[in-house]
Amino acid sequence: QVQLVESGGGLVQAGGSLRLSCAVSGRTSSYVMGWFRQAPGKEREFVAATSWSGGSTYYADSVKGRFTMSKDSGKNMVHLQMNSLKSEDTAVYYCATKRAWTIPTIESEYDYWGQGTQVTVSS
Repeated sequence: QVQLVESGGGLVQAGGSLRLSCAVSGRTSSYVMGWFRQAPGKEREFVAATSWSGGSTYYADSVKGRFTMSKDSGKNMVHLQMNSLKSEDTAVYYCATKRAWTIPTIESEYDYWGQGTQVTVSS
């Protein structure tokens, strides 16, 4: 069983930065990690994803160049550094994982989810 706990959300002004973290308990080898977000009244959408074993990291076009996903294998944590935040980045951000050899960007492909952390960007 894998458990995920997000942290680091909060209120920030447009143009500011936040760093989200996701603590992962349980086995992580052969797993991929993803970040998704859900804005009020909208469906949950893909933000970024990578694998524990290395390789590429994928980003949604809307965050490319502003967000960076990283891993801390020693602490079993992944992070999402969010810079140049915009009001449209306001959402609940979720960490997700699944055991896979490819990196999915579709919500339904992921098996385990955290409880989410709120990010609010004021304009």
